[in-house]
Amino acid sequence: MATKIRLKRMGSKRRPYYRVVAIDSRRPVNGPVLENLGHYAAIEKPARVIVNEENIYKWLDEGAQPSDTVASLFTQIGLTKKYLAKKAGQDVSEMTIETTITEKPKKRKSKKKAE
Repeated sequence: MATKIRLKRMGSKRRPYYRVVAIDSRRPVNGPVLENLGHYAAIEKPARVIVNEENIYKWLDEGAQPSDTVASLFTQIGLTKKYLAKKAGQDVSEMTIETTITEKPKKRKSKKKAE
């Protein structure tokens, strides 16, 4: 079975939050999930990400592939770095996972001066 770790949209109109789920890749986005792994509240400032590390490590060890967005979230909170260090046999007891993501500044287009 091809398993993915991806986001499942929840919440009301214009107030979304997302669950981080392990799901069969052939299932629809809001289909039945194998396991809930955490949640992501993108609308809050700063954005909040809460995950169950051990369950995520279990699914990654079984071969589950994170989606691009989930992989980006894992990198931003430090989970990817901790997982790779743990897999390499290093001591990860002092490494912590962040629960918030700060927003990156938006790129602004420079206005051209009329000559």
